[in-house]
Amino acid sequence: MAVRWPSTAVAALGIGASLLVLCVLMASPASAQPPPKAVPRVPKGSNLVVIKPQLGRRNSQFTCTDTKKKRPGCQATCPNRCPKECLVMCPSCMTFCLCDFYPGASCGDPRFTGGDGNNFYFHGKKGEDFCILSDDDLHINAHFIGNHNPSTSRDFTWIQAVGVLFAHHRLHLGAVHSAHWDSAADHLDLAFDDERVHLPLADGARWSSASVPGLSITRTSRANSVVVELKGVFRIVANAVPITAEESKAHGYGVTADDCLAHLDLGFKFHALSDDVHGVLGQTYRSDYVNKLNVAAKMPVMGGADDYVSSALFATDCAVTRFGRPAAATVVGTAAGGIAMVTDAKYV
Repeated sequence: MAVRWPSTAVAALGIGASLLVLCVLMASPASAQPPPKAVPRVPKGSNLVVIKPQLGRRNSQFTCTDTKKKRPGCQATCPNRCPKECLVMCPSCMTFCLCDFYPGASCGDPRFTGGDGNNFYFHGKKGEDFCILSDDDLHINAHFIGNHNPSTSRDFTWIQAVGVLFAHHRLHLGAVHSAHWDSAADHLDLAFDDERVHLPLADGARWSSASVPGLSITRTSRANSVVVELKGVFRIVANAVPITAEESKAHGYGVTADDCLAHLDLGFKFHALSDDVHGVLGQTYRSDYVNKLNVAAKMPVMGGADDYVSSALFATDCAVTRFGRPAAATVVGTAAGGIAMVTDAKYV
């Protein structure tokens, strides 16, 4: 089956160590949905920068200066909710977590930001695969890893890999199992149609598919961070990250000497979804989606895991699958819903 190629493209989503620009698309949400959360605008003369404190030094600070020299600088520290990476607005030093900043994100013990702008958790199950998004010509599964904490009634889970299917193609993006984390080494495993994708260890290194025009993978740092794009269809930002000993001790994650629980923090941007899209994240982009979660709760959790479980990373047999069905007549435009995006001009 062929991919439906849209005639227009929207702004691309990217996260890099360079200057970031915040862009907000304003539109009225469907009446059945709660309004998207307000996203702060960038004041004139400000800019957004990604900061990554050194491992083991969560309180390390970043000097935030005014490039126009009209206001005094300050020092910024990542919030407790996102100690490994955050956005800082310079020169005001306001900080934000990447995963709360735009729809389509998944971070940590999988916390998603839905297309409606609301955050929720989906715990899934260790060692199983779940349908994150399923549409007529695009299907994305995620493989979950995890640990059981005997002192609590729940397991901790993280996304270790994603499998993306479109037309007859298969794209694999995963974090390699590692005993110890070495930030200088690359912990990403990339493959397209079962052939490994090799990228030099250099910021900006790029791979383009010879068989699929518009498909590319670009490093956004020397190692462990990439943006995967199929023009007009999707854009995926992926960072391979570990669970640090400090985090494990604080939350009881159970890091052991032979496993640092390497996993993926992800950001998704979709350009042409049908209005019948489904999946853990996909359903939140439907115009008729009604959020039944308690969004005021500290940890709103989406249940119904049985509806999303798949038999393998590239299987399309979850209960809510849409992949391979006749194309729906209605397409959800990416401007419909007041979506906020972080755009890295370096990769637009």
